[in-house]
Amino acid sequence: MWQCGVCGYIHEGDGPPDKCPKCGAPKEKFTVLDEKRVGLIERSRFGNSLLMELGSHLAVIMELAELGIEDDLDPACVKLYKECKDFATFARQSLKAEIETHISKGKWG
Repeated sequence: MWQCGVCGYIHEGDGPPDKCPKCGAPKEKFTVLDEKRVGLIERSRFGNSLLMELGSHLAVIMELAELGIEDDLDPACVKLYKECKDFATFARQSLKAEIETHISKGKWG
């Protein structure tokens, strides 16, 4: 893996690209990443993909809960649907915040 020293773009290949696809910097601005950094990038990609996948499932939970609330079968069901919706909303916002933290710390790749 190679990283652009100007914008941080990560390139995978045997050598750097002729110019950065993101910012246009010449290949001389790229540096090869050591094994430790490559490992961190691969781990962060995996962890972040899990967070994004979980977020998509939480969105489905929110939609289903909203349908249950609208159905209004009985007060106990509506209460449970509202609790599920509230939890999914909280968890989804927390996931977004965690991903934002990863990006700011360079744990993205």
